[in-house]
Amino acid sequence: MSFVTVPAVGALVRGGLAGLYSLRPAWVTVEGLKERMGRLRIGMWAMAAIAWWTVLTGTYIVYPWYRAAPPEGADLAAFPRSLLLANPSTAQWHTFGMEWKEHLGWLAPIAATVVAFLVSAYGAQLAAQPKIRRAVTWFFVASFAVAGVAGLFGALINKVAPVR
Repeated sequence: MSFVTVPAVGALVRGGLAGLYSLRPAWVTVEGLKERMGRLRIGMWAMAAIAWWTVLTGTYIVYPWYRAAPPEGADLAAFPRSLLLANPSTAQWHTFGMEWKEHLGWLAPIAATVVAFLVSAYGAQLAAQPKIRRAVTWFFVASFAVAGVAGLFGALINKVAPVR
C-alpha cells in the first residue's frame, strides 16, 4: 500500500466510522460538535488523499510492470500478466481479479472524495439529518469495502504471479 501502513488506514477507517456514527444531537454538545467536525473533515480528506495515492501509484507505477509484454521465448515468470493468462487454471486471476482492481478499484478514491465533500458541505447538519448521515456512512463503508476487495485480489494475485 505504498508508504501507508495497513494499521494506519485501519485506524483512519475506524475513526471515520466512529466519527460519523457519533454525530447525534443527544450525544454531543454544540461546542463538542464543532470540535468533532474539524477532526472529521481532516480525517475524511486524509482518507480520500490516501485512497487516491494508493490507486494512482498502483495504476501508474506498479501496474505497468504487471502488464509488460514478454519478448518471444522469454521466461513468463518475469511477466505476471502473461504468466497468469498462459495457464487456463490461473487465467481467471487476471480476467476477474485484475479487472476488479483495474476498474472497480477506482471507485474507492472517488467514493472517499464524495464522502469528504459531503462531510465538508453538510458539516454539523449531519448531526440533525440522520438520513443523510446514514447515507454518507454507507458510502464511506462501500468505498473502503471496494478498496479492501481490490487489495485482497492484489495480494492473492501477487502470490500466484508476483511482480518482480
